[in-house]
Amino acid sequence: MIVVRVELHSAVTGRVTELARLLIDNIGGTPARRDYRVRSLRGRSKASLDRRNVQREARVLGHPSPREHVWNLIAKALAAAGYGPASSTCSESELQAQAAVDQQADLLELAAE
Repeated sequence: MIVVRVELHSAVTGRVTELARLLIDNIGGTPARRDYRVRSLRGRSKASLDRRNVQREARVLGHPSPREHVWNLIAKALAAAGYGPASSTCSESELQAQAAVDQQADLLELAAE
């Protein structure tokens, strides 16, 4: 499981406050293309986030984990869960089309090796 924590580190007091938490679980796929479940937790403090009440849940399917940096997975996870401008501009069919293009690129890479 990947845990993404957003923390505020006060320059004045030195206090650290956890503002948000995102959980990303591997749920299958292949070694080249992995599928993930994404859950953002409800709350704006460590105590409330520790209750693990799910605010939003989504899936990222066919992510080329070995090829792409983890930040790409996090960006896709946030968009899939409906956060940020990318979520309103990418339809499910566009995401599936991009996954098909990525899959073709993987096959071409394997053929070249």
